[in-house]
Amino acid sequence: MNGAALIARLGDLSAIRGRIEPERALKDLVWFRAGGPAEVLYQPADEDDLRAFLPKVPADVPVTVIGLGSNLIVRDGGVPGVVIRLSVRGFGGVERLGATRLKVGAGVPDKHLAATALDAGLSGFAFYHGIPGGIGGALRMNAGAHGAETRERVVEVRAVTRAGEAVTLSNEGMGYSYRHSDAPAELIFTAAVYEGVPAERDAIRAEMDAVQEHREKSQPIRSRTGGSTFKNPPGHSAWKLVDAAGCRGLRIGDAEVSQMHCNFLINTDAASAHDIELLGETVRARVLETSGVRLEWEIKRLGVFEPGRAVEPFLGR
Repeated sequence: MNGAALIARLGDLSAIRGRIEPERALKDLVWFRAGGPAEVLYQPADEDDLRAFLPKVPADVPVTVIGLGSNLIVRDGGVPGVVIRLSVRGFGGVERLGATRLKVGAGVPDKHLAATALDAGLSGFAFYHGIPGGIGGALRMNAGAHGAETRERVVEVRAVTRAGEAVTLSNEGMGYSYRHSDAPAELIFTAAVYEGVPAERDAIRAEMDAVQEHREKSQPIRSRTGGSTFKNPPGHSAWKLVDAAGCRGLRIGDAEVSQMHCNFLINTDAASAHDIELLGETVRARVLETSGVRLEWEIKRLGVFEPGRAVEPFLGR
């Protein structure tokens, strides 16, 4: 990687107000605390800054977007090209629109949206109280929990294209399905309009408290983890398949399948991204062998492997 050379290719950046850093370590920004650097990390000041920056990136240079880093493995070889991180400072606003709608920045933490909706007396957002991520990622993957999903609350999504143009997608245009959207991969979500249902704050608070109690009792929320590792296959619970395959507590180096909830992987000390992904693929291989089910990753994996340390899906099976 040569971040300085890539920045030079971007040309005149004097009008760009955001922060641009060559070869910036990403492990400090992801919850697993593991992985390599971004060739260039750009943190836009706001949407206008993002729109001014994107046309400067040559077409052959990959652009990758990250948010709060909660549901992410960054491989040890790092992420080539430009990594864009939408910060809370630049994209963390929440604005009331009429009686039942909220305009929410893509950098807003999910828990903050739940709390803001509570203050506004709007129900339908309590499930976000238990999701450790940001709205940008929730929009992209249709994040959900406790029987509720992002798509149930989204009215429209604002995004920026690789050419720096602003576009708006309707709920239908997002093409939502389980933990997935069909929105073009090049789009960078910057904000969304959500709609809630008026309700008593005490009832909303009780629902949020139930979500929090469930998390504290069943999930390793104080560990270095990436949240739910695998999607639930149709008709199955991923954690039950992992448990039945004998993987609870399985370790590779300092990476471990959580004893508390075995659909969570944990960095217990100094695990590398290689250790974490290898553990995940080992689990997938064992579940395939014992149940015939091919688990799909819910955690996103970005970047390149270090030379000689690639991890094959299902360990090459």
